[in-house]
Amino acid sequence: MEIDPQILKSISRLLVLEYVAHIVRYGLFAGLAYLLFYVWFRRRALGRKIQAAFPKSADLRREISYSLLSFVVFCGAGLLTVTFHRLGWSHVYFKIGRYGWGYFWCSVLALIFIHDTWFYWTHRLMHWKPLFPIFHRVHHLSHNPTPWASFSFHPLEALVQAIIFPLAVLVLPLHPLAAVIWLAYMTFMNVVGHLGFEVLPAGFLRSRFWRWHNTSVHHNMHHRYVHFNYGLYFNIWDRLMGTNHPRYEDEFAAIFPPKPSSPAPSADSEGPAPTAPRPA
Repeated sequence: MEIDPQILKSISRLLVLEYVAHIVRYGLFAGLAYLLFYVWFRRRALGRKIQAAFPKSADLRREISYSLLSFVVFCGAGLLTVTFHRLGWSHVYFKIGRYGWGYFWCSVLALIFIHDTWFYWTHRLMHWKPLFPIFHRVHHLSHNPTPWASFSFHPLEALVQAIIFPLAVLVLPLHPLAAVIWLAYMTFMNVVGHLGFEVLPAGFLRSRFWRWHNTSVHHNMHHRYVHFNYGLYFNIWDRLMGTNHPRYEDEFAAIFPPKPSSPAPSADSEGPAPTAPRPA
């Protein structure tokens, strides 16, 4: 059976555009983060560096190379999503008014929480000893990750991570803009997790609300200690399943050592010492 050349041309154009979009998104988020923390404000940010050492050039090249390879797999997932839509299987819709803005924002949140659950359990599964060298070892070559490691996956792991969106559209009505917002948030959190610097404020984990959101320290510890801290966006599943590293909150606090307090005046002190009069 011959395939219509126009269909092949349309598929080729779609894949090229999607690949370029992935590179632009990666370049903007990871590239800007790298410039800010590793080039422009490197000295000023040293106090928030999680690991003292800086990665070598070979590490950066490996992370970028595998990320570019991952985007090929992501494009395949995009093509699968389009195929599902053309077959009438997907629940993608194009007019916000069909479900309204309330549902739109709920669908963004639902997609984020679905992905967070998918990521935690597939990530934890890929740490199973028989699967780890096949799926996940490549990502853990970055013991001291940089923003460029955010998509540095073996192609099989990239497939596991990418397939969630085609599966989601089979059951959840999603507007393309909801997908764009999710992609932006996902990329931001991936870059933050691999940044190598803590960007959140000192009291973040003391908040009953914010402590359920992950930090740079959280994922950096995963790259160092391997069998802890599996979550992506939230610290929900790790807390529920007891997979947070026991020193997670201590290591976060260590980024922000307490400031030395002013010495208290002695008991017999009657106030500040008098200053000498200025010459007339």
